[in-house]
Amino acid sequence: MSLITVPVPHLAIGFDHHLMPVLGFGTAASTEPLLLKQAVLDAIRLGYRHFDTSPRYLTEESLGEALAEAVSLGLVGSRSELFVTSKLWCADAHGGLVVPAIQRSLKNLKLDYLDLYLIHWPVSSKPGKYKFPIEEDDFLPMDYTEVWSEMEECKRLGLAKCIGVSNFSCKKLQHILSIATIPPSVNQVEMSPVWQQRKLKELCKSKGIALTAYSVLGSRVAFWGTDKIIESDVLKEIAEAKGKTVAQVSMRWAYEEGVSMVVKSFTKERLEENLKIFDWSLTEEETHRISTEIPQCRIVGGEVYISEKGPIKSLEEMWDGEI
Repeated sequence: MSLITVPVPHLAIGFDHHLMPVLGFGTAASTEPLLLKQAVLDAIRLGYRHFDTSPRYLTEESLGEALAEAVSLGLVGSRSELFVTSKLWCADAHGGLVVPAIQRSLKNLKLDYLDLYLIHWPVSSKPGKYKFPIEEDDFLPMDYTEVWSEMEECKRLGLAKCIGVSNFSCKKLQHILSIATIPPSVNQVEMSPVWQQRKLKELCKSKGIALTAYSVLGSRVAFWGTDKIIESDVLKEIAEAKGKTVAQVSMRWAYEEGVSMVVKSFTKERLEENLKIFDWSLTEEETHRISTEIPQCRIVGGEVYISEKGPIKSLEEMWDGEI
């Protein structure tokens, strides 16, 4: 029996209005496979249905095992109740490699299709080399036209219900829109009270593209993480006044911004706490304070994808001035 009392709302994404739960379980801060598997099963028991992975995280196989076990145990009625996202890694972002890459992810996940398949970063690397960090000599410019065409083929083949991008600036997203037959359904990016993505949010809204926020809590356990959110005086004051945690206030803010979010938590207590954001609201004054009183600072610069020898040589080029 589920412990959740407030159901997780959905966003309709893409032209066919596929339903995506607004709160997702992220696996980027990968943990020991058995611990991850248990955390996924705990999450499903609590009410989570949206799971996010990538070949880069080395979590596809563990996640796939957990999801298969959840179905076999009857924790969900069928695969169709789950929403699973994976991503195209840089080494596979080449003509002729995209469809084999999603097929490999599906095999790892023990699934017939993904709900959402994203280009992980707007850069390619030498095919067949999966070492991370990517060596500075191995970065290559992405052929956006060819790669996006093959992303579209993943959808046509039924391997992905929806396709999208991740870590794309306004300029790079507009380029994809200019060449797309099937536009991206989602752009998954860093977004939080300390990096509110106002310009990108407006563009996505105008084009019918859903935003998915990562690092909404600062990703403190990741190598790029920060305490800026958890230590924010504004968020602390709002949390204290409402009897909530800073994390809950940050997540509620994202939800009220109309975006979905992927949050990485592996303890049952934190998973349960993260679900308790849907039955209360921020006041107009609190929302105004978050939008005006918190200094803005991009946390995830993507420095590990920048190289003097590659196509993206600076933060300016990575984000096209959105820094």
